[in-house]
Amino acid sequence: MHPEAPENHETLVRDHTVYACVMGSRAFGLATEDSDTDRRGVFLAPTALYWRFEKPPTHVEGPGEEQFSWELERFCELALRANPNILECLHSPLVERVDDTGRELLALRDAFLSRRAHETFTRYAHGQRRKLDADVRVHGVPRWKHAMHLLRLLISARDLLRTGVLTIDVGEARESLLAVKRGEVPWPDLEGWMNRLAGEGEEAALRSPLPAEPDRRRVEDFLVRTRRASALQPGPYDEVVQGVVRGRGVGEG
Repeated sequence: MHPEAPENHETLVRDHTVYACVMGSRAFGLATEDSDTDRRGVFLAPTALYWRFEKPPTHVEGPGEEQFSWELERFCELALRANPNILECLHSPLVERVDDTGRELLALRDAFLSRRAHETFTRYAHGQRRKLDADVRVHGVPRWKHAMHLLRLLISARDLLRTGVLTIDVGEARESLLAVKRGEVPWPDLEGWMNRLAGEGEEAALRSPLPAEPDRRRVEDFLVRTRRASALQPGPYDEVVQGVVRGRGVGEG
């Protein structure tokens, strides 16, 4: 767990998760016998908690190993910015838990997608490429697993920009990518592959079917309705919270 998070933050994940999935190699179709199981989720902090000075956390690590969850509003903010990790989380084929709110979130997947993805995916890919180049300069070879995942990201970004659909399972590219992970592809060949994918992504961005911007209003409407519904749920602040939500001031009858 995050060192600053009190123990009850785990309760938010346990009792208020609206969506949970498996990510990483297992979701990408790249799992092998030694692959970890990375779990990601979204929890809805009860609206009543926002009436306190101390606000709910925007994210929680744990309680399980390799588990990380975001509060719904933070998750939506990052998705609207086309954060690659967040967008991919929404498209995992391995869903472990989902309630009605989570299903509505999944139904909004297209509202988050826009041509902003070109910038964010490209920026992330450039950062990873610099690290690989540094490894080659220092050690003579890259970290092969990281090279594999960079190629996967470039393929995913190119196809998203071409089709308007984000698919994270690598499908037929699995064996070629696993060969990279095993160090069977020479670095010069990998450089050429990465450069070619980056160029194809640039071309796809020029005529992408994706909208220029995400549908922020649609997402915000979902968030407001969800917060309002949460505020009206029975809880420790029933009378005060419901009075405010229904239009009465605090202390009014």
